[in-house]
Amino acid sequence: MLLPEHISLDQLQSLIDKLELSADAKNRIKENRKYLDEILNTGDTYYGINTGFGSLCNVRIDAEKLAHLQENLVCSHACGMGDEVPQEIVKLMLLLKIHGLSRGYSGVRMEIVQRLADFYNKDILPVVYEQGSLGASGDLAPLAHLSLPLLGKGLVNYKGKQMQASEALKDAGLEPMSLAAKEGLALLNGTQFMSSYAVWSLLAADRLLKWADVIGALSADGFMAKDEPFKHPIHRVRPHKGQIATAKNILQLLNGSAIQKLPKEQVQDPYSFRCMPQVHGASKDVVAMATQVVEIEINSVTDNPIVFHDEEAIMSGGNFHGQPLALQLDFLAIALSEIANISERRTYLLVSGQRGLPAFLAPDAGLNSGFMIAQYTAASIVSQNKQLCTPASVDSIVSSNGQEDHVSMGANAATKLYRVIKNVQRVLAIELLNAAQAIDLRRPLATSKPLEDMWATFREEVAVMNEDRVLHDDMILAEQFLNNDPSKWLAE
Repeated sequence: MLLPEHISLDQLQSLIDKLELSADAKNRIKENRKYLDEILNTGDTYYGINTGFGSLCNVRIDAEKLAHLQENLVCSHACGMGDEVPQEIVKLMLLLKIHGLSRGYSGVRMEIVQRLADFYNKDILPVVYEQGSLGASGDLAPLAHLSLPLLGKGLVNYKGKQMQASEALKDAGLEPMSLAAKEGLALLNGTQFMSSYAVWSLLAADRLLKWADVIGALSADGFMAKDEPFKHPIHRVRPHKGQIATAKNILQLLNGSAIQKLPKEQVQDPYSFRCMPQVHGASKDVVAMATQVVEIEINSVTDNPIVFHDEEAIMSGGNFHGQPLALQLDFLAIALSEIANISERRTYLLVSGQRGLPAFLAPDAGLNSGFMIAQYTAASIVSQNKQLCTPASVDSIVSSNGQEDHVSMGANAATKLYRVIKNVQRVLAIELLNAAQAIDLRRPLATSKPLEDMWATFREEVAVMNEDRVLHDDMILAEQFLNNDPSKWLAE
């Protein structure tokens, strides 16, 4: 399909299969490069185009060495370490880098953008490493690894295995390329590492926040919590958008439940049930705010210098600085970790032996330990999330001989957020196991139709626990179950 002029998160819910640049995008890229070539012939000095980089910006490079300069840049900046970036995020990096270059202000040749599109379409995915970016001057190290295969260097994942880029290019019928002036800098400057993690995280967050409502509602019926706190008048007088949406979701999910029709025995329910609209809703509002920032970012030009052919100017600035993303990524980690935090509290109450449920939801408790240690695991994961939520964006370390004296650390915020979201899914999975068990222990009472449907679908994957077994296996199945879209159970 044609790469859209403006990409939204909704369009990225499922990755574009095969992409093609529009005629307008191709014309922009060609016109922009033509202007840059004309400027180079004037002999004027421009940062990163015919000078060194960073604190070496005052070193003029001879014209015949400009291609070598750009290739040296890519090779010297490929300094990533640590774990490999997941391939789904690498593919997003390719997509967002192509989209950024297609804005037509980066001074690259059309051939470079097309080759990145070839990588995307043929699933030639460069091996990129998590560590190395300071989140300013662009995501230099990760984007260098993303760019190495253009030169036939580095590693790629291709056809189910990891191999040298040169081998993959040969198999795909492609030749290594040389870089022209400005191209290495355009490839390496940019926020596509941070923004790809941000896109993945926001899409995952949207799914998990829906699951939090569904699982929280199932837990509420399992614990015999009442639906009164979810009724509209309460939220009409404190009309935060996420709060109203959450209350509506949970009230709809509990509608028709036989458990809800039982006489009320408790005066009030604990906060982890009663305050789901306020807690889940606040996290939804953070996601909505972050989505606005990320959509601006992924549709922006974030390299440097920027070639304005339409204004006949080349300007150096700081659009590569990741501060807008860094702050949002840190806030997202906090917001999402709270979903795990409140989920674990609901799990704790379900196993606490209250309201007619056996201790640890165990048939023949004592002989069986039930879900005792599953709650331990949830508590451990929640504690780790609290450690991961220390903001990365409050730090800055001077680099490049003081030229780059304030950095965002947004890349570290991005990779921390990824771990937090994985942890949130695990904690919600543990709650789902407990909530489903509690519903089984309430039989013959039934919950609502949407929750009964979800429960039945889940029970096709994980059976009720009638006696102790290896719970790890059930926990993994529950975690995988949450990869499904829960929207069908939220539809009115």
